[in-house]
Amino acid sequence: MEILRERRKHREEVIKEAKQWALKLPFKASIILIGSYARGDFNLWSDVDVVVIAEFKGSPLERLKRLNTPPGYEIIPLTPSEFQRLLKKNNPLAIEVVSRGVILRDDYKIKNLSAFRSNKSSEVNH
Repeated sequence: MEILRERRKHREEVIKEAKQWALKLPFKASIILIGSYARGDFNLWSDVDVVVIAEFKGSPLERLKRLNTPPGYEIIPLTPSEFQRLLKKNNPLAIEVVSRGVILRDDYKIKNLSAFRSNKSSEVNH
């Protein structure tokens, strides 16, 4: 039981740290933790996977250069229209964001997709 408590505490610390980072970004954004830390099945070598939805300019590499990303973070920068396109195509990344993602900041109201969450979760499982 002690190990489970330690893992839960570590996950909560990572989420708190990621949320603090997200709230400091000086632009409108929705920021969602995905991957192993969102699911709770992380390990010693897991990175912190974060989708950042914002009005970015330039290529994904140029977008990453503009973010002051903490060590150990894997950032996926998308514009709102890119995210919507992925969602319409039932892209696994977009489905993970709306079905399992931990919302760290939500200026674009991604959490309002909760109806979409339940519909897509049942579609994905069939």
